[in-house]
Amino acid sequence: MDAKAESACKAEVACKATILIIEDDPEIQELLSFSMTREGWKLAQAKTGEEGLDYLKKNKVNCILLDIMLPGMDGLRVLKKIKEHEQYRNTPVIMTTARGEESDIITGLELGADDYVVKPYSPKVLIARIRAGLRRQEESGSKVKLRVWQHGGLKLDADRHAAFLHDKSLDLFATEFALLQHFLSHPDIVFTRSQIINAIRGPDYPVTDRSVDVQILGLRKKLGEAGEMIETIRGVGYRLKVPE
Repeated sequence: MDAKAESACKAEVACKATILIIEDDPEIQELLSFSMTREGWKLAQAKTGEEGLDYLKKNKVNCILLDIMLPGMDGLRVLKKIKEHEQYRNTPVIMTTARGEESDIITGLELGADDYVVKPYSPKVLIARIRAGLRRQEESGSKVKLRVWQHGGLKLDADRHAAFLHDKSLDLFATEFALLQHFLSHPDIVFTRSQIINAIRGPDYPVTDRSVDVQILGLRKKLGEAGEMIETIRGVGYRLKVPE
């Protein structure tokens, strides 16, 4: 497939994407519905977390917008249940909420959210973040390359989207997997937080340095003792130190 045909194919996939919005505010539902319909996306809406989870049991979606302050089950509990579902572990989930406290953002990221947008937000910015999430999802599923890296007891197979520590499977969220792949494929190289964001999210992606720190902290915890391989370079960023 030539570059032009491949680009057209990806564009077609993006246009056919289904976005699930779990949001109880009818005005926001209407605003998002108008914006996303113009993008050619199919839109599914749920007013409660329970309704959204029920929809996911019966239907496939490509991206989820999830409010935290929902009637009944709150958004963080819904997020946790979504990430427990094998089919949706790598589906982009963007939290959309009026709660912008750092503790809420950290909790959302640690539970596997891919992004966090605080209300009031610009629909154009939200659309751009959805596009970025869909692009990452499409690229991770369409690249045909034999890519396996191993350093010490850590091994990552990009084709199988699987990571192992001493042959034991690691249960990683999509962002954690992308971080580990980046470090394993560039051992002993120091990266700034901005370079890390560019590598796994794309250029000019609006993510704070604190968000990068939280994601790396979560990855280190899951790696156990091997997490020490990801070194903090004070005043600069991070690197993966390969065992001698």
